[in-house]
Amino acid sequence: MSLSIAKSHQHTANQSIEEDSVLHWFPMRVTYNREMKIKALLDELGVECFLPMHYELVETKSGGKKRVLLPAIHNLVFVRSTQEYLTNLKMCRGDFAPMRYIMKRSLSTDAKSEILQVPDVQMNNFMRVASVQDDRVIFLDNNEFIKKVGQRVKVVDGFFSGVEGVIKRINKNKKVVVQLDGVAAVAIAFVPACQLSLIQ
Repeated sequence: MSLSIAKSHQHTANQSIEEDSVLHWFPMRVTYNREMKIKALLDELGVECFLPMHYELVETKSGGKKRVLLPAIHNLVFVRSTQEYLTNLKMCRGDFAPMRYIMKRSLSTDAKSEILQVPDVQMNNFMRVASVQDDRVIFLDNNEFIKKVGQRVKVVDGFFSGVEGVIKRINKNKKVVVQLDGVAAVAIAFVPACQLSLIQ
């Protein structure tokens, strides 16, 4: 695909890139904290993407502090596209060079690794929680707990109704964690037990 085609090859969240192509969610590593720049470029092209954001207290030049909306997970942006289109962007446009696919071990014996994709159901579940920009959610930097077994639950009432996650202990407290294996995790700070239903 030529550069001219790449520039004109735009799509929106409700349109396919090509007639019979299937869109997938790709978690993309972005070098040197340029995730906001990459998101802005993808927005210009009409490419659906998701960048989790949250507020942080940042020190000002005057010595005070102010709340600033910043990426919640550095060097990561989620892009819904086709692998062909994303690869073309990376190869033909220098401003997309900072994007890197995340690889995972292949279940097939023919290959050692493959490009990681996130199923739509998992991604939608993650975005429901990760889109909240207040203290109702906690972004998790340390993923050591992911290996711990937890009871799967579904939130059946309240703001997060419909979200599925796993009960895990974080800082001695039980929370509902929504995770994308090997990529990112976010926890709902508090959900009353009466709003949870066990998933068998």
